[in-house]
Amino acid sequence: MNLHRIDLNLFAVFDAIYTAGSLTKAADVLCITQPAVSNSLARLRELFNDPLFVRTGHTMTPTPVAQNMIVPAREALNLMRKSIQASHEFDPSQAVKQFTFASRDLMEVSIIPRLLSLLEDVAPTITLANYDIPQAKVISEMANGRLDFYVDSSNFSDQHLKKQRIASDRYVLIARNGHPKLTKGCDLETFLNLQHISVEHANELEGVDLALDKLGFQRKISYQSQHFLTVPSALLKTNMVACLPYHLAKHYDVAIYELPVPVNPLEYYLYWHVSVENDKAHQWMRNELFKICQNYQKQLLPEH
Repeated sequence: MNLHRIDLNLFAVFDAIYTAGSLTKAADVLCITQPAVSNSLARLRELFNDPLFVRTGHTMTPTPVAQNMIVPAREALNLMRKSIQASHEFDPSQAVKQFTFASRDLMEVSIIPRLLSLLEDVAPTITLANYDIPQAKVISEMANGRLDFYVDSSNFSDQHLKKQRIASDRYVLIARNGHPKLTKGCDLETFLNLQHISVEHANELEGVDLALDKLGFQRKISYQSQHFLTVPSALLKTNMVACLPYHLAKHYDVAIYELPVPVNPLEYYLYWHVSVENDKAHQWMRNELFKICQNYQKQLLPEH
């Protein structure tokens, strides 16, 4: 049997005939014409090479093949009905679902912990997973359903993606408490004379170093790191300094200074695939994320 030839609507007709015992009554239940029911039955008979129903008086009696089919057919129809209903309704308190993210920095350190706390209260059977996925693979991973959300501080566009800015952050300078060269704060001259830890991160290079380059300056890089999260431990044992996004810096026991040069802010974006734009579960999660990010954004503003 060629499964590609099967029209799932035929099983609804099959169930109606089995239940009603009559083509005419089945047509009434399905709100279609009796010839349409007869045509569907003929197609089913051809597919299964069996009459499926034989006339006994005024009743259509199922054959053994039809009797064997009815339970799995009804289970399949019920599963389809539930799937369609689930696509139009979503109850987070009852949902059993996992949402997958590809994110670092802001989401992993600050937003996901807040989201987990929310889920404990309102959606205890929803789980989260966070993966490190290169930007080049984001679209394909979303298209095949393995990835729900991508968060990055870079802004890119694709016809298959939807996006929304969720937060704006700024770079700050951090150093160990009691740093001997920062007792009077950090002006530009002091900033340029310090030994810096730089992070191999596109936004830092484009932000801090680009701002300095425009002014004709260059900072002294003593150590090149691959991750923001490894920087604070190195600072605690040296007189080096580093430029980090404020949302990361505020989590550590370090001294924090505003930069002595204007640097473009970091903009964080949430991306998702167009195919889930109207999915109720996905909409719910997006709305919760937006609310969390909106509240958290207030904590990233400079203190006066």
